[in-house]
Amino acid sequence: MVIKSYVRCYPLCDLRHALHASEIRGYGLYVYPNSFFQYEGEWKQGRKHGHGKLLFKDGSYYEGEFVDGEIMGNGLRYWASTGNTYSGQFVSGELHGHGVMQYKDGGKYEGEFSYGMREGHGLLVDKDGQTYQGTFYNNKKHGGGKMTFKNGDKYEGDWILDQQQGHGVLHCADGTVYEGQWRNDVFNGQGTEIHCSGVIYDGLWINGYPAAQAKKIVILGPEVIDVIQGSAITLHVQLQNEGGEVCEYENGRLLEIWVGVKNHQIPASSSTSLFKLIEEVERKPVKTPFGFECISYPLMDAVSGSWELKAAVPISGKSGFALADLPIPKGDIEPESRSDTLLGMGDAPSTEDGFEDESIRPPTSQRVERGCVVFRNIMLAPPPANYQPFMLLDELNKKRGKKPSGRISAEKAEKMIVSQEKIVDCRSEVTAKGYKSKQDQHSTKNSRVLPGQYVIMVHEVTMPPFLGQTLPPAFKLLRVLPEKTKVKNIKMEAVKAIST
Repeated sequence: MVIKSYVRCYPLCDLRHALHASEIRGYGLYVYPNSFFQYEGEWKQGRKHGHGKLLFKDGSYYEGEFVDGEIMGNGLRYWASTGNTYSGQFVSGELHGHGVMQYKDGGKYEGEFSYGMREGHGLLVDKDGQTYQGTFYNNKKHGGGKMTFKNGDKYEGDWILDQQQGHGVLHCADGTVYEGQWRNDVFNGQGTEIHCSGVIYDGLWINGYPAAQAKKIVILGPEVIDVIQGSAITLHVQLQNEGGEVCEYENGRLLEIWVGVKNHQIPASSSTSLFKLIEEVERKPVKTPFGFECISYPLMDAVSGSWELKAAVPISGKSGFALADLPIPKGDIEPESRSDTLLGMGDAPSTEDGFEDESIRPPTSQRVERGCVVFRNIMLAPPPANYQPFMLLDELNKKRGKKPSGRISAEKAEKMIVSQEKIVDCRSEVTAKGYKSKQDQHSTKNSRVLPGQYVIMVHEVTMPPFLGQTLPPAFKLLRVLPEKTKVKNIKMEAVKAIST
């Protein structure tokens, strides 16, 4: 290096008396002619050599080791324009080897560099606290690595030029896990997701969504399901895609069955009490595709050979509905024998098809298996005392000049039972037994659902919703026929059997 000017010298380096550049040695301060650089440090044979500090006019600087005039070895580099600081190894003035880059925005990288670029293995922490530990190429995440996102999600797998691509496993903060193929930072290819709600999809993914994603719930069978009064039914339900194909790759969606009756509005001129008016307002009717609204009706399910009442009561919330247990007296109610003339009649609890534990969990809510679910032994309960829809219907029928349905309130029923008990006490034991037998028959008759038209709805209650979407509900009309219809059908079958 040829010295052209100086501003200061030290005893070991008297630049004014140096005859040749090769004689410059020791420690000194040198300001370059363009005044953009100045160097203060050790010299050897006219070159920067040893430890020194190179200061730039804009405030940037390098302080560290020099070899034969080049920045070489370990040092500290500061860039005034960005505020970034690097401490580590240098080769010919470039960041090369192992080092730590501290970014002004709070980010930090510690690892390997290659000629100024992040390359090799390293740990990167960005300004949001997200961390990546793995391999880099050309300043980008490339190869295998682990990433922890600011929302708590963790990914471990392959990267290509800063994108998740190849095979990888994602552990979400909510408990959801995906393992499979990636492309462009989303699920692409074959993969399995175990959703935090319990839903499992194992199949092909396209741009982050299942290729065979369920779009609708379908209740199999005729549009109107006929069932004899007091009989149980079995419903077969499928999840189908837009093409009507069963989504066999899906498991775990939670479906719930709900039964309703037509909602009758209270007329403005009605003499209904204030309590009933308030109850009318509080009821949450459900819209149906049949042109009218429904309110919930209780269901029964078999548990250990006895019957308990389960009523699907609408509530306000994301899931739409929930089950509320309404206890009723247990009786010796036996399911009717099955008749093939009507769909779903007489289905008794069964252990076939691998449903040994079916009686343990209520059949009103079931999880989907391979795109299908079966609701077994569903029975409509007898109407509870003072059931508002039927009482209102009687009131409307009276105004129209029709006969009431014959349903009685709990208060009237209690008075009748007390009166009957007094009569029984006055009679002989034999007469009492005969009367009691008739009373039991009357009680059994009143412990069944009333004939008429009902609505069955199967809706999804998966929480949280799978992929943020809840499937639309499916509806069917249910027609409950009087028990005498069953007798007629049995007689017709007998006649046909005899004639053949």
